[in-house]
Amino acid sequence: MQRLYELLRIHPTWVDSFWAVLLLGISVLGGSITEEARGADLPAVTVPVMILLSLVVALRRRMPEKMLILAMVVGLAQLIADVGTLPANFAFLVIIYTVAADGARWSSRIALTAGLCAAPLAQLRWTSEQGVGSSIAIVTFQTVPFALAWVLGDSVRTRRAYLSQLEERAARLEREREAQSKVAVAAERARIARELHDVVAHNVSVMVVQADGAAYVLDTAPDQAKKALETISGTGRQALAEMRRLLGVLRTGEHQESGEYVPQPDVDQLDDLIEEVRTAGLPVDYKIEGTPRPLPSGVELTAYRIVQEALTNTRKHGGPNAGASVRLVYFDDGLGLLVEDDGKGAPHELYEDGGADGRGHGLIGMRERVGMVGGTLDAGPRPGGGFRISALLPLKPAN
Repeated sequence: MQRLYELLRIHPTWVDSFWAVLLLGISVLGGSITEEARGADLPAVTVPVMILLSLVVALRRRMPEKMLILAMVVGLAQLIADVGTLPANFAFLVIIYTVAADGARWSSRIALTAGLCAAPLAQLRWTSEQGVGSSIAIVTFQTVPFALAWVLGDSVRTRRAYLSQLEERAARLEREREAQSKVAVAAERARIARELHDVVAHNVSVMVVQADGAAYVLDTAPDQAKKALETISGTGRQALAEMRRLLGVLRTGEHQESGEYVPQPDVDQLDDLIEEVRTAGLPVDYKIEGTPRPLPSGVELTAYRIVQEALTNTRKHGGPNAGASVRLVYFDDGLGLLVEDDGKGAPHELYEDGGADGRGHGLIGMRERVGMVGGTLDAGPRPGGGFRISALLPLKPAN
């Protein structure tokens, strides 16, 4: 049944042709019965009128303007040839509706004018002995269907135009939203590239210093030289892992950018960050679980930025009486972060579709950072109210 509906929707002329044949059959049958009651045959001009009006119905959506002109010509021929009202004249209402809904504006105006003139002309042509009042009442009654057909078609045209504008606006907003999201991602990747520049540079500088020291004490203190070489090996592996994470996101031409580079924050500086947030008026409960130990530089930077952005969002969206809690959990093979608040929560645009809401892109940055170290992040409203951000960052270098 669905396939049949789709087929008919794709080929509307088939549907119109079916109704045209049905209208022609009713007209011929009705006309034959009427003339048989009078003891006469159908006038020769009547059949062509029926056929042409049925053709108007069949082709109304394929060529509405031409069919309107054809219907007007057939109507005038009826008046001239003295062919009375037929069931096929229903085609006039159909073509007026179609032109008002789908035709050109000029044809819509012509259809309205012709429809308003049809009843008066028919009353004048086939006048009877009714009084003036009765004639006016008949004309008014017969004009109403033509007016309603035009109003209905014009309303459909207006509704389609309105829906088309809404669809176009939605598509335009979607394109703008995607563009803003891409710009935000590009900007965040560039910022991450600048920050991690210091991480890699630091590892390389450590390797250089250790290599110089090992060369200096190689003959006099071989144990120290061996320890320095082990440090160089571990630092080199960590730097290699960081470089692998950076592939594909480092912005070209970074070395051409001027400006001061500053040391990047790490997990040890979370105490200072949280104290600063408390001083600004947001109560924060901070706890560390597990055994703290050295972390890869990229993981430390990611953890710090996630907590920083989460507390910033709480201050922006949590409301005046919000409180927050931060949990830092050391697992055997990962670092867990849990930041929760009991405020009113962020708007859903901030965490749906990656946070591309056109106003803030903090969560986009979080996801980019977590993805670069091979971790996972989950953000959304808490069941009891407020907002929750959790992340798991692997401690082992990504291969």
